[in-house]
Amino acid sequence: MFGYRTAAAAVALATLVALDLPATAATYDLTVDRVTIETGDFTRTGIGYNGATPGPVLRFEEGEEVTINVTNNLDESTSIHWHGLILPYEQDGVPGISYPGIAPGETFTYRFPIRQSGTYWFHSHSGFQEPDGAYGSIVIEPEAREPFRYDRDYVVQLTDAHPHSGARIFRNLKASADYYNRQQQTLLDFFRDARRDGLGATIADRRAWGEMRMMPTDIEDVQGFTPLINGRSPAQNWTGLFAPGERVRLRFINSSAMTYFDIRIPGLEMTVVQADGNNVQPVKVDEFRLAVAETYDVIVRPMDDAAYSIIAESVGRTAMARGTLAPREGMTAEIPELRPAPLLTMADMGMAHEGMDHGSMAGMDHGAMPGMDQRAMAGGAHVMPDGTVMEGMGDAAMAGMDHSAHGAGTGQAADPSYAPGSGLVPSAANGGKFLTYADLKAQAPLYPPRPATREIELRLTGNMERYIWSIDDVKFADAEPIRLRYGERVRFRFINETMMKHPMHLHGMWSILDTGSGEWNPAKHTISVAPGSTATMEVEVDAPGAWAFHCHLAFHMDAGMMRKVVVEGAPAEAASLPTAPGGA
Repeated sequence: MFGYRTAAAAVALATLVALDLPATAATYDLTVDRVTIETGDFTRTGIGYNGATPGPVLRFEEGEEVTINVTNNLDESTSIHWHGLILPYEQDGVPGISYPGIAPGETFTYRFPIRQSGTYWFHSHSGFQEPDGAYGSIVIEPEAREPFRYDRDYVVQLTDAHPHSGARIFRNLKASADYYNRQQQTLLDFFRDARRDGLGATIADRRAWGEMRMMPTDIEDVQGFTPLINGRSPAQNWTGLFAPGERVRLRFINSSAMTYFDIRIPGLEMTVVQADGNNVQPVKVDEFRLAVAETYDVIVRPMDDAAYSIIAESVGRTAMARGTLAPREGMTAEIPELRPAPLLTMADMGMAHEGMDHGSMAGMDHGAMPGMDQRAMAGGAHVMPDGTVMEGMGDAAMAGMDHSAHGAGTGQAADPSYAPGSGLVPSAANGGKFLTYADLKAQAPLYPPRPATREIELRLTGNMERYIWSIDDVKFADAEPIRLRYGERVRFRFINETMMKHPMHLHGMWSILDTGSGEWNPAKHTISVAPGSTATMEVEVDAPGAWAFHCHLAFHMDAGMMRKVVVEGAPAEAASLPTAPGGA
């Protein structure tokens, strides 16, 4: 699948790929091409690498140097970003920040050392090329022996292929944010709710959602897509083979433009061993949520001579990816029905209806709640972060509100999906164990523990109705860079003042997520921040240069939820060398 400079090397590599063995890092040739996306549900033109989407699995080895020649066969500029890799900023692949991009017909050569191991991915950082198919995966073999065993090894790369191009989707969202919401409530739903909850409560509920300019079904910005596993639709059924009793490593990567997935394999327990490329203390789970841009490595051990379905449901329960683990080709397993679609509640939004338990308000500090205008609250109104005034949402109406999601970035507040209420709280099928961020503990700390030298607060802001997304109410085009000093340790505190999830990705440096585990807090490259919640991470500022920092939902980033980070003050010898994990 890779293009080497010599035919002999290509033959050798093809043999290694066929055997599913790691290839020695060397010189790779990638082309960026127009390709055909065929899902069985639709056919359209997209963008891929070496003539296909997804692109090839790039297999490197820790400690080696890689050279990758990228030739742009498109009639527009392109780029490749190596998501999660620690490398010199000039090689990071973000047009306008780390380099100009790759013009049509030109070849750009990336050169960087491999200073880490694990599961990562690569994608275009130009326009909407990534949603149009420009993505692939990276597997890096470690120098040292891994602390877990496995017999088979498969990449399971998910995406949300859409019949509309990325540019068309963005235009439609800007014209009408609910353009792709196919689960809007109807008049029949109103009558059903009125019979259940009473007419007054139902009218008040609909009015509150209208004043927020949202709907209880606003869990996914975009629907109508076909989920793919390794480029295959549910009907096309990607299959990974095993022999009963073998340990199978599955490297899950979410390369979607916008879709979070809840993943399970009915009949098999999964042991999570890596998160975002870093080893974690093993956690046995029945299901986990994979945010956009995250990776999780799990090990399963099927003992029976039977097939098992890999199920990945979108969090809005509008679509399901499906693959199969089987002892032989052609075997299939039962495919469960999509579970019922959740609805957001006022509790998910950080507020509650009148008539809820006033006792839970005891000792509550309303001043700690981000985005709330206290003067408006005193007058019986609540001002949402986007400026919407919600009449009647004063203190009396806020009874039962769970403020824990607005507190420090530890425990529940640091989790990606665990805001209070029914719409966002995940639960595993049949009452099994669902992975949380709080379950993730590093195998070994990447950096010696030390206190942060300062804190930077970032408010995640936006307006769903106008489809505007920003940080601190300022879009990327109008924002000043975030400036960091080389050698400091900075705590970033995210306050999500919007009603949507945001997977935040800092390029070039590790994000140490505060889950309350102290020095065992996990290191990640992408951190999902739930609606109305606060999350905290710390960064060892050890990478000189200019870096991107953004929400990895493609259309949120393009709408403005992005910043440039500039690391200043590095010694000359550090300016051209990336720092290895662990600060070495």
